[in-house]
Amino acid sequence: MQGRLVGPWVSELRTAWKRAHRSQDKRACVIDLNDVTFIDKSGERLLRAMSKKGAQLIARGLYLKHVLEQLQERRTNDYPSNASL
Repeated sequence: MQGRLVGPWVSELRTAWKRAHRSQDKRACVIDLNDVTFIDKSGERLLRAMSKKGAQLIARGLYLKHVLEQLQERRTNDYPSNASL
């Protein structure tokens, strides 16, 4: 992924995730966020839900690492795992 994970791009990622997650193929899902520059609240909720369902989120930069750390902290205290999907 690259750019901003906001609005319509969150919906696009959600659609792609549902399509991939529905398949019977049990391959690991890895989301590379290294080229993402911003994630809005709806993007954070989707990434949190995807992580709960087994997606591996990868990030190098300080901003993204901070966002992922925040998601990890909220992961167990927030919505049910299918709330945003």
